[in-house]
Amino acid sequence: MEMTMFIPLLLLICSFSTAQLQEEPDNEIIPHGKQTESSGGEPANASHQQPVCPQDIHAVLREMTALLTEQRVEIRQLQRDNEAQAAKLEGQRTEVINLKQEISHVQRDNEAQTAKLEGQKTEMDNLKKQLQAKQVAFSASLLASGSGIIGPFNTQAPLVFRRVVTNIGNAYNPNTGFFIAPVRGAYHFEFSIGAGGHNSHGSAAALFKNGEHIFIAYEHRTNGYGSSANGATLLLEAGDVVFLRLWQNSRIYDNGNHHSTFSGHLLFTM
Repeated sequence: MEMTMFIPLLLLICSFSTAQLQEEPDNEIIPHGKQTESSGGEPANASHQQPVCPQDIHAVLREMTALLTEQRVEIRQLQRDNEAQAAKLEGQRTEVINLKQEISHVQRDNEAQTAKLEGQKTEMDNLKKQLQAKQVAFSASLLASGSGIIGPFNTQAPLVFRRVVTNIGNAYNPNTGFFIAPVRGAYHFEFSIGAGGHNSHGSAAALFKNGEHIFIAYEHRTNGYGSSANGATLLLEAGDVVFLRLWQNSRIYDNGNHHSTFSGHLLFTM
């Protein structure tokens, strides 16, 4: 691009110089000693322009060469500056990419930590539930207050022990009389009945697992007061139901001394 600008300019200068040199023979050259003055006192050849000397052309060429050299230096400097800027931008681009990758890694680490904490929380909740499930025990008496006799009935009837003394784990329901096993394991149950004297009807209560008859406690007195008790250790699955039923044609007595009771607890899980 520099040479393209330089050559036409050089040709223009040379053309201008040649044209002036060609006009010079048409003018009369008057020796210095014989020059005459016009009526106005001016030199006769004052209207003629001075020719362009080769020295002037060389001076212009030198000036143009210096200018071109200076431009080359400036262009090289601009190129170096552009290269430096490009390198700087590339470095910044690389830094941005590295930062994005670092942020992505941090996000993945945070997600992993969150998932880990969530897993630990779930594990702790499960352990807490297992610990709570291992803490199972209850004890209740038949009547909530006062004294009274239940029965006799022609068929078996569920016994609901209303007065709850202990119900750790809330596995016993005082509204239904049902104990529902929270976990698989070995459980021990005990029950007792109060028997008031009666000629025709004894006192009896049976322990049931789901619909299966397990054990019975029975007492029959014609007068006075008596009692009977029994118990059993059962292997229960989670959700199994244990309860007591009043035997048909029998009755059961309870008062403020709490003669008729139902108790149970978890021995160990399996």
